[in-house]
Amino acid sequence: MFGGGGGGLNPRKMKQMMEQMGIDVEELDATEVVIRTDDGDLVFDDADVTRMDARGQETYQIVGEPVERDVSAIEGNVDEATADDASGATVPDADVEIVAQRAGVDEATAREALEAVDGDLAAAVDRLE
Repeated sequence: MFGGGGGGLNPRKMKQMMEQMGIDVEELDATEVVIRTDDGDLVFDDADVTRMDARGQETYQIVGEPVERDVSAIEGNVDEATADDASGATVPDADVEIVAQRAGVDEATAREALEAVDGDLAAAVDRLE
């Protein structure tokens, strides 16, 4: 399909073609990737992660072998940073950092805004701007 002969397209030629199509590719130095589902987690240690940005649409590719973690092993494992607030909702620190940075506020203010909108990142940023 892409080029002829034995091994396909060489990486340099592939990168050049992707740039011409407006696709930016970046290798990420990930130490762990976690995919959380209702049934449990898929945990990739030392996975190869590639981010592709095709005209504003970001896609992530993960290459590696996941280890499955059961839901029951996860439920008792909530760290202090994501502990339940008074309403029972959980606000992850990563979300707090994103809202704080995006809205230009401190983390306490960002956490309050996230809690007020049930963890909706866009609504929290909108509320603070």
